[in-house]
Amino acid sequence: MNVWQPEPDETLLSRSSVTFASGAATRVKGMRWFRDTDRKDIQGELPGWPEGPVYVPRSTGESIGRIGVKGAATALGVAVMAVLSSAGGNVSGSSGPDSGKDTPDDHENEVEDFPVMWAALGTTARTLPWQLDPGRSDEKHYRTHAIVTDRRLVIVGLPHLKKNDKIIEDEVLWETPLSAISGVEHRDFKDGHDVKITFTDASWCRLSSFQRDRLTRYLRRPLEVIPLDALTPAQRSAVEEFLATAHAPDIGTPVVTRRPCGHFRAEALVPSELTSLFGAGSRSLSMDSDGKKLNTEEYHPEDF
Repeated sequence: MNVWQPEPDETLLSRSSVTFASGAATRVKGMRWFRDTDRKDIQGELPGWPEGPVYVPRSTGESIGRIGVKGAATALGVAVMAVLSSAGGNVSGSSGPDSGKDTPDDHENEVEDFPVMWAALGTTARTLPWQLDPGRSDEKHYRTHAIVTDRRLVIVGLPHLKKNDKIIEDEVLWETPLSAISGVEHRDFKDGHDVKITFTDASWCRLSSFQRDRLTRYLRRPLEVIPLDALTPAQRSAVEEFLATAHAPDIGTPVVTRRPCGHFRAEALVPSELTSLFGAGSRSLSMDSDGKKLNTEEYHPEDF
């Protein structure tokens, strides 16, 4: 086992499975492109990248075809995994209020074209690893995870062994400081799993994760981390009860954040539940300022 670990003074916040996204609209279904700011295909210019598939957008009246069927099957597989995730197993707690929608947010880049990298020469997005691309890396045998700490975003690769996906042999593929990220936006068209990450040099990428909120909740906005000893007695009591009833003997130290809506969220990772398929398992608690545990109907979107 070779599990990636943060530095001694660095806090691990989340870890989730991630890939470049795939088109969902009929014209671009199962496809993706790597573009410069003139919309030119740059995948052949990316250093160290192996040759990958070349896609041609189909006409709106054309059937899905061979490539589209493969893309549809991939999307179905992701949806099934999302259901499994929300049902329990090695991944605990809510995966967040992800839900797709039929209306695109960005018609040009979701229906007419589907870039997953938008990058001028020399920008950050061009440095992303090719292993994120499902067209170049076989997800049956190899997975990529996004790790978020209080300092950086890290991409690791690891083998995926169907018979034992708890064997973790991490290979660091890429990383960037959080200060290099200027924006994170959920993209909800169709399956609701995509996220657009924009870097400070204006380059961006579009990623997909069936546990999207685990990837983005610590990236989307500056969050106020509350030290455990700064909680009120009632809040500390709620967190202690949460840990005692988590049914996870190896549960880690919780990270408590104050959400923009005023609620508090405590989340703790469970090392024994780390898998190559899903990423890290965790337990979470949402509570109000008085330490009262929030029921599902009381959740605010910002709690996730």
